[in-house]
Amino acid sequence: MIRYSLRCENAHEFEGWFSESADFDRQVASGFLTCPTCNSATVTKVLMAPSVSTARKKDEVQTLAMDKARREAITKLKEAVAAVRANSEDVGEKFPEEARKIHYGEADARGIIGQASLDEARSLIEEGIEIAPLPVLPDDVN
Repeated sequence: MIRYSLRCENAHEFEGWFSESADFDRQVASGFLTCPTCNSATVTKVLMAPSVSTARKKDEVQTLAMDKARREAITKLKEAVAAVRANSEDVGEKFPEEARKIHYGEADARGIIGQASLDEARSLIEEGIEIAPLPVLPDDVN
């Protein structure tokens, strides 16, 4: 995919993604490419600096994107997830079975965590069993 910075005749700037350079030319010629702000079909490419990905640049972008409020919110979310994990029994793939046993009084009530497929989760909810997914946080996948 190729990303171009674009500008219409009314000086509105926007981006466009194209499968190849010729795709931009075809869309302009056919009148298919229009400005999302004013719907003008007179669109040209704007000179743009090349994007070179480096580890340092990636770190800078992540730091800029993560403002103080967002960092604090993620920190609180991490603390909440850690508290749930610390106070729950991990039953792994037996989660749907154990959740049902607890719900129907066949097992002692306790906090559990584990895995369930989307269909299993839907079934539990349809049965009136209260469940909630734990979020996957940035540090969990890095």
